[in-house]
Amino acid sequence: MEHLLSKGPLLDDKGNLVEAGYAFSLVKDYQRSMIKGLKSRIKEWDYYYIGNKDYGVAFTIADNSYMWLVSASFLDFNNKINMTKSPIGFFSFGKLNIPSSSKTGDLVFKRKGMSLEFLNDNGHRHLKIHFDKFTKDKKSFDCDISLEETNESSMVIATPFFKKKHFYYNQKINLLKAKGYCVVGDKQYSLDDCYGVLDWGRGIWTYKNTWYWSSMNAVYNNERIGWNLGYGFGNTSQASENMFFYKDKAYKLENVIFNIPKDKNDKDDFMSPWKITSLSGDINFYFKPMLDRHSDTNALLIRSNQHQVFGLFTGTVKLKEKEVYFEDVPGFAEKVFNRW
Repeated sequence: MEHLLSKGPLLDDKGNLVEAGYAFSLVKDYQRSMIKGLKSRIKEWDYYYIGNKDYGVAFTIADNSYMWLVSASFLDFNNKINMTKSPIGFFSFGKLNIPSSSKTGDLVFKRKGMSLEFLNDNGHRHLKIHFDKFTKDKKSFDCDISLEETNESSMVIATPFFKKKHFYYNQKINLLKAKGYCVVGDKQYSLDDCYGVLDWGRGIWTYKNTWYWSSMNAVYNNERIGWNLGYGFGNTSQASENMFFYKDKAYKLENVIFNIPKDKNDKDDFMSPWKITSLSGDINFYFKPMLDRHSDTNALLIRSNQHQVFGLFTGTVKLKEKEVYFEDVPGFAEKVFNRW
């Protein structure tokens, strides 16, 4: 049985989780000042993805203490185009002033030639993005997007690592309804019919880990459906992060497995069809990749090898009251290895 979190502080006076488990809202109170581990290991980020079957945008602001990272991406699935800018800097140590809650608080990052504003007024989110010289021909990138929550429930998990004072507190807010646009060079793209996800993460991580994550947010047969699936790090004996959203309700799911095909050299073949299943059989997805947003940053002691694969999902989810079928709904699945 998975453990349902209660309200209260996230950490005790020694910097360990008061309790591990999951919830449907941000019930635990996170405060950076309560962390007792190495300050250089603290990692805080907000990541947004918004898209449809044809294109998508992604934005990150991350304070990893010894370094900061901001990122903006435009993805064109039909033409296999990935435009990404990810500037980094060093020794931020909390100076980005990332909010301690997802419920309120603005996150703004501005440097010469770029600006990312994640504005939040009690759940009414407004993203304003600008990058100079974003395209190959040095043209700019601009986005103005409003996001509204459509489901009262979200995926929240408090995960300890197998090391004292190390933890990850995470919320995924699925099915954010978008309204707005982005401009890439001379072309404007509407985001009015798109849905998105917020990945809100706070914690103190171990040095080396691998994670698997999949998110989908769409409308199928006039019903909003979405999910958060993931595994690969920490002590998840008290809870997994697997949750399905359907007809304005959230359903907890059991452990999942990402069956990534192998090539002739026994390496992951990310662009061949995947299967995502669960041990209990309640999940059975077929994933058809369209674009692999791959990056491999390798700086000796620090490395991040990321394969975020966007594509179309077909399959079923078995709920207590019914089996839900869907076909060719857009989303992504990823495998990320970090030494950080």
